[in-house]
Amino acid sequence: MTLRYLPEHAESALLALDVARKEAAHLQYTHDTLFVHPVDAAWVRQLEQRPDLAEKVDAFVGRFGRLQDQIGERLIPRFAALVGEAPKSLLDCLAHAERMGWIDSAEAFIGSRKLRNLLVHEYMSDVQLFLQALLAAREATEILFSIVARIGAEATSLSLTVDKLPNSTNHGG
Repeated sequence: MTLRYLPEHAESALLALDVARKEAAHLQYTHDTLFVHPVDAAWVRQLEQRPDLAEKVDAFVGRFGRLQDQIGERLIPRFAALVGEAPKSLLDCLAHAERMGWIDSAEAFIGSRKLRNLLVHEYMSDVQLFLQALLAAREATEILFSIVARIGAEATSLSLTVDKLPNSTNHGG
């Protein structure tokens, strides 16, 4: 029998996947409701007078950042450990994830982290820069969703499922 993963890492990897899936679902909801109407410079300028839209943007930026953190700081490192890798840094983790096919591009993932910083620091101070960052983040969410889905597929291929964890519904994110 060939060992396909290190069993001592299974629970933490699956818990990270469970939380990432929940974070992704929240981000998907916010993404879908935020971008239901076209977003342009006029829309961005409205944010000062439309606290409901500004709050939706804040939710999107927060959820976008939390999912990035979950993926980069927990999900990828824990799945790397599961398959016997011991990456030391985020760049090591991303390089491993790229080799495993969990992500298409470490550079694109790093780029999405830069978008988060722009969304936080340029919020309503530079309409065009903020608009460009918001639209780029809209596209980058697909990268994040894809990573969660691919790592979920990896768990399935290893015959690991979240529903086998004790109290899996109690590990919210």
